[in-house]
Amino acid sequence: MKKILLYASVACAACHLHAGVLDNAWIKGTTDKDPLSYGPNEEMVFTLEPVGVEGEIPEGEYFLSWKRTDDYGKLESGEVPFTGEPFVYKTSLDRPGFVRLDAYVVDKDRQRVVKTFTGDATTPEGRKAMNEFEKRKKNVFFDGGAGVDVDSLALSPDVEPKDFDEFWARQFARLDKVPIRDERIEIPCRNSKARLFAVRIDCAGLRPVTGYLSVPKAVDEGATFPCRLETHGYSADRCTHQAPTWVSDGEIVLNINAHGLKLVEFGATDADTKALRWEVRSNGKTYAFDPEQNKDPETAYFNGMVLRVKRALQYLKTCKGWNGKDLYASGGSQGGLQTIWAAACGEGVTRADSSITWCCDMVMNDVRNAYKAASGGWYIPFTKGIAYYDAVVWAKRIPKTCRTIIPRAGLGDYTCPPMGLAKLYNAIPGNKSIVWVQGSEHGYVPPKYEGRDFKRECDIAK
Repeated sequence: MKKILLYASVACAACHLHAGVLDNAWIKGTTDKDPLSYGPNEEMVFTLEPVGVEGEIPEGEYFLSWKRTDDYGKLESGEVPFTGEPFVYKTSLDRPGFVRLDAYVVDKDRQRVVKTFTGDATTPEGRKAMNEFEKRKKNVFFDGGAGVDVDSLALSPDVEPKDFDEFWARQFARLDKVPIRDERIEIPCRNSKARLFAVRIDCAGLRPVTGYLSVPKAVDEGATFPCRLETHGYSADRCTHQAPTWVSDGEIVLNINAHGLKLVEFGATDADTKALRWEVRSNGKTYAFDPEQNKDPETAYFNGMVLRVKRALQYLKTCKGWNGKDLYASGGSQGGLQTIWAAACGEGVTRADSSITWCCDMVMNDVRNAYKAASGGWYIPFTKGIAYYDAVVWAKRIPKTCRTIIPRAGLGDYTCPPMGLAKLYNAIPGNKSIVWVQGSEHGYVPPKYEGRDFKRECDIAK
């Protein structure tokens, strides 16, 4: 059942004299209760409230085009006039999983509305505001959802490879045969209290670990610090890694790329970058997406990536100035996947911050690819070989001594879908937290409002 709920429109913010009526608009989405707390067949009530509409909306000029999908392929859609008043939609789901509701403001030609910058770009503040505007999604939309019995969601037992632990013991034995040796080249650092190095570290597999290491100068006076491993999101075929513009003087930080690519400080040229772009592809697919390559877990592209993550942690523990107890890992998306590997690979990580974690519940990928209308449609095809890299399978092996944090799980993120994130969180044995963000897609977070964020936390005695 669905209907439009009409009541007094929200107050308008002060607007630029020539601003378009929707140029500062966005849609705030809420549910009638905690969106993670619904039961099977319980009615979910979504309210989509326009915010930032500046002036009167011309009658018949705009419409709200909405679509409701779920993890099992059911789809409903419709359209209502967009008047600036709230839209209420009611639905339900009969089994554990998530409902997704996304809605876009379209014009009378049914084209999605695109906002334009209406500030004064002649001032430094205005230029900064314009640059920020250009980085954001420019549609007027809501993309979020709600879940049913999310605490019961778990990976099917037959998905986890029976020889998972034996397989990884063999892979890590390869790493044991390679001594931890590095090359460092010091480079300029903007923080006068730290030193910055380009590093190359020997590793098993086809490529070394490469990245940038920052070390507080206080280490030279005997001070000790936590160590942190930072990992990257999916880079497609860019295959570049630039030195960070700012580094911490309170931690020893190793920031690594996913490929072990040659850095410019070690002589990398444009030719090297172009060659690597072709090398990481397989059967015409960008890295990690080739099902033929992924059938064998030893040839899967992720194999070398896991080894580089483990070697990077081993290396950090040899660094002068480590305090010997605090070992952190952090990253988002593909970096979040690598962070889960880091936490579970046996190197003693004490805190893992894995945001919008990629590759959770990968057995569902074929279903998701089939239901592109209900998803982002950007998922690695499932094979038995790729199951050795699923974040949910790894999460079961994270020790309770590691505090595992999922800082953001978007209820509208269908690059890293909510069902997979729920299974990931449920699989972590303890000492964990997750923040579910209503209206958040993979690369978009709506402005802060009451009813946007929902935190779950579990602390188990170590």
